[in-house]
Amino acid sequence: MTVTDLVSYEDALATYEPVMGLEVHVELGTKTKMFCGCSTALGADANTQTCPTCLGLPGSLPVVNAIGVESAIKIGLALNCSIAEWCRFARKNYFYPDMPKNFQTSQYDEPIAFDGYLDVQLEDGEVFRVEIERAHMEEDTGKSTHVGGATGRIHGASHSLLDYNRAGIPLIEIVTKPIKGAGERAPEVAKAYVAELRELIKALGVSEARMEMGQMRCDVNLSLMPKGSEKFGTRSETKNVNSLRSVERAARFEIQRHAAVLSSGGTIIQETRHFHEEDGSTTSGRVKEEAEDYRYFPEPDLVPVAPSREWVEELRKGLPELPRLRRNRLREEWGVSEHDMQSILNAGAVDLIVATTEAGADAAAARKWWMGELARRANEDGVDLDALPITPEQVARVAALVAEGSLNDKLARQTIEGVLAGEGTPDEVVEKRGLKVVSDEGALGKAVDEAIESNAAIADKIRGGKVAAAGALVGAVMKATRGQADAARVRELILEKLGVEG
Repeated sequence: MTVTDLVSYEDALATYEPVMGLEVHVELGTKTKMFCGCSTALGADANTQTCPTCLGLPGSLPVVNAIGVESAIKIGLALNCSIAEWCRFARKNYFYPDMPKNFQTSQYDEPIAFDGYLDVQLEDGEVFRVEIERAHMEEDTGKSTHVGGATGRIHGASHSLLDYNRAGIPLIEIVTKPIKGAGERAPEVAKAYVAELRELIKALGVSEARMEMGQMRCDVNLSLMPKGSEKFGTRSETKNVNSLRSVERAARFEIQRHAAVLSSGGTIIQETRHFHEEDGSTTSGRVKEEAEDYRYFPEPDLVPVAPSREWVEELRKGLPELPRLRRNRLREEWGVSEHDMQSILNAGAVDLIVATTEAGADAAAARKWWMGELARRANEDGVDLDALPITPEQVARVAALVAEGSLNDKLARQTIEGVLAGEGTPDEVVEKRGLKVVSDEGALGKAVDEAIESNAAIADKIRGGKVAAAGALVGAVMKATRGQADAARVRELILEKLGVEG
């Protein structure tokens, strides 16, 4: 099915009710892998961070990473889950080249955390509760690189390269219960849930949760049922979606695709699908297995995990300020309305503004640049705000240059443009482009004199009491100085030279 085969979103929602299930995989920020002592550091040469255990060699035995278990409990507590008093690992059996053991060590019917919820706030302030089925521990797979094809996928490739450095990295998989009742807002709910979950994970300090680096990724399960029905439809699973915007787009596309298939008398195939960033579409991957196809059975080489209630309560007491409480505190500290704070949240700018203030900018300036020029650029480029190639420290430096009078707003926007274009730090861009404000009083005075002389009629109006006409002379001076003058100081000089009180 192609994009042109879709029914309109409105028509799809007029007939069907979407049901979603979101599975989010979070790579934990541990120093070693989940079941062995191999390093998890990024950037190493392929297959250099491996050992007999994570390569699945005969005779090797796994040992559970204690920090991985602790992180799983923290996540479960923050998601209002019950924490199991006793749970164990299982073997999830399937063959794929990036699984060197031919099974994944995971948890099946006995997860470490279960029956929780996460309240998420939508763009208009409405709060939607997403119920959590489970959060369980498992290990990541290796990385396959498909070579020789046009798409980078296995279809059409001439050969594949395998890197097992990632095999065995600790994962927490967070699975929602079926999400019903969202209606036309289902894609928005999906995006808001993943955004809130990402903020929570980062607040806990268990992962950086950078979606663009694969540290957090979402599988979007979606089905449709006819309005008035209680029987779920057949679901599709769009795998490894790696941005907030893409989560929303994938859910919307699948709603339209499912509706088109069902409305034409077709049948939805239970399958995994690939998401395509370039046009927001999905394409078929493989037929989706049922649980029994994986032949789960308890992992015989690992003892059960039985966290004591004392330890769980100690971890509960040590939880940091959670995102919603933090946002309420920041809103009061920043002196912004609930509507403005919601806009900041929707833009994904909360942490960016906080980091910018920590780098020295005041909150008002940090909000101004992230929610203004930078939000505009992110929207134009179709990326999340934190994916822009500029750091909070660089934004703070731009704000400092404005505060000290070296840049005005126009020049600051040009400086940001240069940083985004890869021309260097703000100071380097200012130097290369010659963007500093003209602060030499002599040069400014000369430019003002020339503007008065060239616009004698306007100067006479100002002398006659029409002070508002000074704006035209200010504009002339700004044009002459290529926007590099301080407009406020230029106005002061014009009125001084014309003998008029400001």
